Amino acid sequence: MEIESKTPKNNNLTRYGLENVTALWNLDGETLQEITVEKGMGTETYNGTLCVNTGKFTGRSPKDRFLVKDEYTTDKIWWGRINKPLEPDNFARLYDEVTTYLSGKEVYVRDAYVCAYPEYRMNVRTITEYPWSNFFIKNMFIGLEDHEIEDFEEEWLVLCAPGYEAKNPEEFGLRSGNFSILDFTRKVALVAGSAYTGEMKKGIFSALNLILPVEKNVLPMHCSANVGADGDTAIFFGLSGTGKTTLSADPERKLIGDDEHGWTADNVIFNFEGGCYAKVIDLTEEKEPDIYRAIRPGALLENIVFKEGTKEVDFFDSSITQNTRVSYPIKHIDNIVLPSFAKNPKNVFFLTCDAFGVLPPVSKLTPGQAAYHFISGYTAKVAGTEAGINEPVPSFSACFGDPFMPLHPTVYAEMLSKKMTEAGVNVWLINTGWSGGPYGVGSRIKLKYTRAMISYILEGELEKVDYEQHPIFGLHMPRYCHNVPTEMLDPMNTWLQKGAYVSKAIQLAHSFHLNFDKFINQASEEMMHGGPLIDAHQIMDHNL
Repeated sequence: MEIESKTPKNNNLTRYGLENVTALWNLDGETLQEITVEKGMGTETYNGTLCVNTGKFTGRSPKDRFLVKDEYTTDKIWWGRINKPLEPDNFARLYDEVTTYLSGKEVYVRDAYVCAYPEYRMNVRTITEYPWSNFFIKNMFIGLEDHEIEDFEEEWLVLCAPGYEAKNPEEFGLRSGNFSILDFTRKVALVAGSAYTGEMKKGIFSALNLILPVEKNVLPMHCSANVGADGDTAIFFGLSGTGKTTLSADPERKLIGDDEHGWTADNVIFNFEGGCYAKVIDLTEEKEPDIYRAIRPGALLENIVFKEGTKEVDFFDSSITQNTRVSYPIKHIDNIVLPSFAKNPKNVFFLTCDAFGVLPPVSKLTPGQAAYHFISGYTAKVAGTEAGINEPVPSFSACFGDPFMPLHPTVYAEMLSKKMTEAGVNVWLINTGWSGGPYGVGSRIKLKYTRAMISYILEGELEKVDYEQHPIFGLHMPRYCHNVPTEMLDPMNTWLQKGAYVSKAIQLAHSFHLNFDKFINQASEEMMHGGPLIDAHQIMDHNL
């Protein structure tokens, strides 16, 4: 095999502590795929798409994520369960161990950048032990033109060594032999002991979630975004299973990106990435045509299973993991914006899959409610999604992505509230979950109705109708929406027993209040008044 490296002038890896390595620089996807298959580290589908197994870790390991606590980070980070501190000396020792481990080996180097808007571009050099890890970065970060490679200088370094595990993790302040660590002073993301590619992507996302708001006055967002023919931008927040990817893929609008974006002071929405990283469990062409058609040479499938005796993927087989994934360049999607940014944000959607069946299918939020629901990041887990879950369980993830947020969630919430007010943006809560009762009793809200609501909003028509306020959550529910049954718009109307609805709604309101307790000390007065109208002290004796 003939290998053509694209090597920059600044190609001395000894400055990173890597000695006697064979470095392959900026290889094209075909070459990386060929090396992966030749080394027995991957296989191909019937249409030539590369498939790999990430081994022990088929998802992120949030308990093994650390941030170096030093002069830069001490007073900025919201330290605690999510953002765990690591001493600088321990990081330095781990870094030396990883570079010693990689020395003498063949490594794969990728020069790329993140942040599609030129003013906020951040160059990233990634050095990986495995060729397919480098293939993933080729898809997910934004590629350079050939003339940009020669003089490339990185701002951040990603070092990924899945084959290394710390032998005595307690000595380093670790929980186990694998780890994902960010050092904001050295500007290094160190990933070891796990081959799950998402650790690299989310490491840089986490770094941007501190750098952009603190140093650039840019709001980082875990969301998808698209833009209409008139230049109006829509933003979609939502946790897994709420429909973020599905609803942002609109044939009438162009996709900016599907996962990570920034919102600038001059109201530009820009994609952090150059690709998409989508779940493929239960994937069908009918449900997710864009993702299904993007699975072709140039894409990377993770932890999938073939149909017996074939090279055809069985997307319904979760025997390895429920978290089967594909990464692909955004150019695999036809209807996109390049470069990946647009101006004029007009509508923000918070997507939730309410398995309790009590939230309205669509409601308009005040600035205080927007901040409250943003910091809450609510959805519900339903039976079968995790072991031991037999009925709906409320799930809260601050800012719809708290595992990646180094700052206190109120910082992001207040930035969002300020930006939506200054830009005149409307914020909507969309329930893609149940109506007519909870999971197991009611039915899932039809996708065609959710699409109709969003279309009516994007056309500016839903602002013109009359609204009524939900008596428990305080949300403003439209009395009419084109192509949506009117009785659906007030969820109480869809329940056979009104008392049962009220009881379930109060139960969920109580969960909101309990979750918000941890934010009260740093929440603004407006934010605190954005929650359910019934507070925790009224719940036990409230009569409706």
